[in-house]
Amino acid sequence: MKDLLLSNWHAMRIFRLAFAVFLFVQAYNTHEWFFIIFGLFFFFQALFNSGCGPNGCAVPKNKYNKK
Repeated sequence: MKDLLLSNWHAMRIFRLAFAVFLFVQAYNTHEWFFIIFGLFFFFQALFNSGCGPNGCAVPKNKYNKK
């Protein structure tokens, strides 16, 4: 668990964390508490390094041709 949280930090993971913090601050400043849900979504994605990988969210193509 410690390795998952402390290793493999890249630009997209840092961006997700920064965006989550931005949403938390905006929710507090504007009193629109609905933004906290989106902030938590991005926070957990950044914390656990989940989300779409380098290939995107597409389903992998079949490597065998039907010919």
